[in-house]
Amino acid sequence: MAGRRPGPLRPSSFVEALRERVPELWRIARLELEIHSNVDSSDISPALWQTLARRIHERLSAFDGVVVTHGTDTMAYTAAALSFMLRNLPRPVVLTGSQVPIGEIRTDARLNLIDAVTAAARGPELPEVVICFDSKLFRGNRSRKQKIAEYDAFASPNLPPLGGLGVEVTIAPARRPRGTFQLLDRLETRIHSLPVFPGIDPAPHVAHLANGEVKGLVVSAFGAGNFPIQGPRSLLPLFSLARDRKVPVLVTSQSERNAVALSLYESGAAALELGAIGAGDMTPEASVVKLMHAAAYGRGLAGVRRILEANVAGERTPGT
Repeated sequence: MAGRRPGPLRPSSFVEALRERVPELWRIARLELEIHSNVDSSDISPALWQTLARRIHERLSAFDGVVVTHGTDTMAYTAAALSFMLRNLPRPVVLTGSQVPIGEIRTDARLNLIDAVTAAARGPELPEVVICFDSKLFRGNRSRKQKIAEYDAFASPNLPPLGGLGVEVTIAPARRPRGTFQLLDRLETRIHSLPVFPGIDPAPHVAHLANGEVKGLVVSAFGAGNFPIQGPRSLLPLFSLARDRKVPVLVTSQSERNAVALSLYESGAAALELGAIGAGDMTPEASVVKLMHAAAYGRGLAGVRRILEANVAGERTPGT
């Protein structure tokens, strides 16, 4: 990104900026640069995820790893999408970005890029989609942007970092590929996300579900999976309608740590009876993208459920 505050940030010619600002990258590895898209991260789309995944799948065998530069706001969504689409990844795909644009004096882009290229050069030692930020490596589908104006913007609330890039580079033992590297790039994008809040009016969401265009529903609930069930604000009719229309419902939590446990309280238990699926300890970002993936590949509700409840790419702790 280019621009100097307080003016707006805008996409820039990144190749020229890299050669000018971070020439050390060419001392770490032999680089081949390619522009896939040049948009603000708030304009990222599933279609761009798909073309990016296809390009990585097509070219990865010729390299030790791939670095994807990305705006921070939606980086966790893209990392999750790539982790599901690039199955049995044999080499690292490292996403990074910066809190301060590369053209500014106190930018963090320079170190983040050096760290990301260093991590990508590890090859089969790191066969994962990861986010590299503030000299830490996070599993991509476990990551969240937690801070707007600090350098340590990312964290993985329910999983320790996979490694660090300090004086020494440390990488934890990695998940190993369990089969042939393959591209699974279909996504069902007709997903509706519902954040629960006190006083929520379920009527607009029921109407949206009733029109037949929704193919998956993510409910961001309180705590262990709680939501209103009393009176006209009850969300149970929404769950009932989803069951009748064979629309999968994935329940996530607004709490960052620990896991959804729908059987723990009355509302969650009622949702379970109506066919809802608990997201375990998946992040909201991974939950949305995984539902897109599962709805595209699952055969019927049972097939979608099997995918959502499985630990496909390290995105959820088994048993949650």
